[in-house]
Amino acid sequence: MSTVVRDTKETQIRVTVSRGSGVATVDTTRPFLDHMLVTLARYSGLDVDVRARGDLPHHLIEDVAICVGAAIAAELPPTAARYADRTIPMDDALVQCAIDLGGRPYYRGKLPVAIWEHWMRSFADNAKATLHIRVLRGTDSHHIVEGAFKALGLCLRDAFVESGAVFSTKGSVALQVSE
Repeated sequence: MSTVVRDTKETQIRVTVSRGSGVATVDTTRPFLDHMLVTLARYSGLDVDVRARGDLPHHLIEDVAICVGAAIAAELPPTAARYADRTIPMDDALVQCAIDLGGRPYYRGKLPVAIWEHWMRSFADNAKATLHIRVLRGTDSHHIVEGAFKALGLCLRDAFVESGAVFSTKGSVALQVSE
């Protein structure tokens, strides 16, 4: 179980992520964010508990993404499969997600709503993930964004699978920071 707490003048966030069965307890005061986090938990198979308050929707959504990403990074087993690719059809939308949880943050995508594009980038940076999202089809932004969260969730499910080996030619990588 990994817990991340972020307290600023703008937001108060607490996120816990653990390997489980996809159970989510979410209360952010933003119904669509709650819906996306429940969806992410369900499709990833990770248990997620999010408690969040914030002054502005942008601050709240961004800081939740930061905390969820950091908790995912902390929870990743060293012998995880690491890579995954999923495509989700959702009504008019067709969205593809590819991920590498190998410690190199990078995001490339273009979601039709700026705040959810920002969520994915903040998530990828803090999960230390390479994340690509492609919208192959769709006009309904709700369906596109929800398809992206479902595809991300399924990618996390696949990437978290215990492989029994470290998936890197470098072997296990350790990075120590001292002050």
